[in-house]
Amino acid sequence: MTAVVAQEQEIVESADGVPIACWRSGTGPPLVLVHGSGEDHTRWRPVLARLSDRFTVYAVDRRGRAASGDADPYDLRDEARDIAAVIDRTGPGTCLLAHSYGAICALEAATLTSGIGRMVLYEPPIPVGGSGEPSGLGARLCALIDAGEELRALGLFLVEVAGVSPREVGVLLRIPGFRERAPLARTLAREIEGARRYVIEPDRFCDLTVPALLLAGGDSPPELRRAVDAVDGMLADSRVAVLPGQTHRAMDTGPRLFLDTVLGFFQ
Repeated sequence: MTAVVAQEQEIVESADGVPIACWRSGTGPPLVLVHGSGEDHTRWRPVLARLSDRFTVYAVDRRGRAASGDADPYDLRDEARDIAAVIDRTGPGTCLLAHSYGAICALEAATLTSGIGRMVLYEPPIPVGGSGEPSGLGARLCALIDAGEELRALGLFLVEVAGVSPREVGVLLRIPGFRERAPLARTLAREIEGARRYVIEPDRFCDLTVPALLLAGGDSPPELRRAVDAVDGMLADSRVAVLPGQTHRAMDTGPRLFLDTVLGFFQ
């Protein structure tokens, strides 16, 4: 059973005036958590207790969901500015842990703030070598959402993008906590498009010296491993850690392995 951790909400104003909610817990040096697509700050519940034993944790609700605001038109760069604003609030030496699409946003944020001490990026879905969105996925997601089938949209996203098996999705859909994520499906199409359009520009990161750990699931789709290797190749101080037997959701399926790896890097 997942331990319940007391959290207090704080609001940070981003560069464009959008309020970004952070949920603070624990004591110690600051750690900012950035979730992926189709999620909010609650995705970290399986690992939050142990993280909060070591850090003052700030679990972000990215824009467009839960307690955070939003703005049109959508731009991935605004998400990077959101994270940078949070880190500027938490102060120098902040550790940063980001997952999936949130890891792309965090990578960009690292170029905007000097407050990051170390960062862990878990499988940013950057298109490399022909990888990217499965054909027509954005349109299929929008069709499901327009039909009121938000949970089915989340399941489709997990299967086709995150490499989660249909059987695992069936289990998730029966979990009340997962079903609460249904409204988050509205942000999926824009983030798929944001990832599809994202282009790695190594020259922009040549001066970035933040120590980075890049996580990869041993059983994740090969396109995610290619993305991890591409980021590793352009950062000055990075290394890759492969999580044996895991895919894109080790926080859920292998929390002890995930935490041992992350905390070992942050210590």
